[in-house]
Amino acid sequence: MVKKKKIIISIIIILLLIIAGGVFWWWQKREIKGSPEDYVIKETEEGKIVENKKAGLTVKVPEGWEGEKIEDIEEGSFIIQTSDVKGKKINDLVMPPLTQGCGIEIGINYKKLTFEEIEQSTKEIYLKLGATDQKFERTRVNNREALKNIVDTQYAGPMIGIYVPVSDKIYSFTLIWSPDKKEECIEQFDKFLETVSID
Repeated sequence: MVKKKKIIISIIIILLLIIAGGVFWWWQKREIKGSPEDYVIKETEEGKIVENKKAGLTVKVPEGWEGEKIEDIEEGSFIIQTSDVKGKKINDLVMPPLTQGCGIEIGINYKKLTFEEIEQSTKEIYLKLGATDQKFERTRVNNREALKNIVDTQYAGPMIGIYVPVSDKIYSFTLIWSPDKKEECIEQFDKFLETVSID
């Protein structure tokens, strides 16, 4: 029983690293170029804005949602979630699978990868985490070509990941949701993606 609990805790910690790190680059050797301090929340007349000047990224927080920096990840990450979000907690972070609400993770990898390399890395990591269904398609974010990954996993539930390679950076946006909020969360995610601005 104790061994089983340790395995479950280890899996949850690995999931945190993968999701908060942008899913596919945590295991690759790289020079760390970002940090949690790069993210700033600003109150504006249009609502809350999250800005990362170093990476040239600005997004709008959906109305009624909350945001916080993830300090424990090497390059930093930012989580936006509904105020009612619930799930298992580790160090005050709500972990997937969610039992209530929606969450969006924002990450930036300072590395140059092709769409094929992003897809291969993402596919391999999710397969190790018990992916039961996974598909990829091309989409556009901020008038830039992007890769969309729709995946269902045994341990973290369903997710949608968007990866936008620009020059020597990859911007990632990952949506997770509770089973009863799928349509609502995806609708909010689509609206959120319309606010993404990449310089």
